[in-house]
Amino acid sequence: MENRKKARTGQENHRTVPVIGLYEKALPAKYTWEQKLSQTSAAGYDFMEISIDESEDRISRLEWSRSRRRDLLLKSQDLNTPIRSLSLSTHRRFPIGSLDNKTRDTGMDYLEKAITFSLEMGIRTILLSGCDVYYEKSTPRTRKLFLENLSRAIHWAEQAQVMLALENWDKSIDSLTAVMQYVNHFQSPWFQAYADIGNLVYAGKDVLSELETARGHIAALHVKDTLPGKLRFVAPGEGCVPFLEAFQKLAGMDYHGPIVLELWTGDQPDAVEQIRRSYNWVVEKLITAGFTGSMCTSQE
Repeated sequence: MENRKKARTGQENHRTVPVIGLYEKALPAKYTWEQKLSQTSAAGYDFMEISIDESEDRISRLEWSRSRRRDLLLKSQDLNTPIRSLSLSTHRRFPIGSLDNKTRDTGMDYLEKAITFSLEMGIRTILLSGCDVYYEKSTPRTRKLFLENLSRAIHWAEQAQVMLALENWDKSIDSLTAVMQYVNHFQSPWFQAYADIGNLVYAGKDVLSELETARGHIAALHVKDTLPGKLRFVAPGEGCVPFLEAFQKLAGMDYHGPIVLELWTGDQPDAVEQIRRSYNWVVEKLITAGFTGSMCTSQE
């Protein structure tokens, strides 16, 4: 733990395991930003992943004034807990492949604003939900619209130098094999895969072969445990995800990217203790898996 703290404060130039972030919803929604960021750091994590989901409250963050964004940025710097990634799941409600013009345009508007938000907040990676539509039926037309709008979004991201990363999800794009079809289609360094090993298990995919399929194109990794029929609210180590084997595969692939623990503990009274236990559990598995060489990192 002490070595990781030194790495975060710049006292060391190398570390032994990847940087580890915490999904915002792992902490109570009632917490202030100061509480969220300080608890994230106190539990050992290196950064936070902010959520822009379907709720009006979180979507409204995209409308924050520049001064309000700067206030949060300075707070995160003061607390030494940067916000380095953004989970943009608002596209479940406003999918960019929707047959409805207004819904589709709203989704694209939010995506453009999320890129601007990320640029101003120092966010490196935006997670895009792996689906053309969510509540609608996927059709050749919705998939075509999704592809066309992804092309527009990637151009925006390239100009802003913000990474877009498509997550394998529980809908039409439910594997890294499917994600890589899009990555290979666009051939952009600013559009890559956001791997979720819990989603792979939930979808009945072979985790190791799927990770191999995305070799060299994984911008970030979501870590959560799952059970048959239960995608969320499973503590690491209590489900079916082969963490050790997956981490060994990633170590063998020389993966140096960030890992984000996607925990769903925010409404539980022992949420803070759970994020601490989960952090320690995952770090132990990473070290056992072979993440023992030096990895450069900088939080400057």
